[in-house]
Amino acid sequence: MAVNVSDVEVRDAQGEPKRLGDWAGQVLLVVNVASRCGFTRQYAGLQALQESYGGQGFTVLGFPCNDFGAQEPGTLPEIQAFCSSTYGATFPLLDKVSMAEEPYTSLTTAEPAGPVAWNFEKFLVGKDGAVLARFKSGVEPDGAEIKAAIEAALAA
Repeated sequence: MAVNVSDVEVRDAQGEPKRLGDWAGQVLLVVNVASRCGFTRQYAGLQALQESYGGQGFTVLGFPCNDFGAQEPGTLPEIQAFCSSTYGATFPLLDKVSMAEEPYTSLTTAEPAGPVAWNFEKFLVGKDGAVLARFKSGVEPDGAEIKAAIEAALAA
């Protein structure tokens, strides 16, 4: 059975509690992001996905995380300014997280279960809150594999 993350509580950019279920009806791509990582350029691909599919009920949710190589040391306003000015990122960046807290404690129980290995690991969540797929850091956000999974989730 698929893991459902609708009831998982996270914090928005203002530190206020929010449930992933608040995006019910949207397909989500949940990504742990970092501004000083070799994969940071993936912000451009994430933004391209947001622009391509956002009008169809898709949202990228970025969760800044400093757990891997201390590659996200900034404050949330600094991270937001960097992402906006460098990559034109308009998708939501939520409060900084650790891999030991939500949404990752729930996301990592979905098959294939296990800890997040590095920055920019991606979890695809369906309109109903079910975790549909997981993509490692090296999988480009705007690559065919992720696009096909997003399109299938949007069509479901």
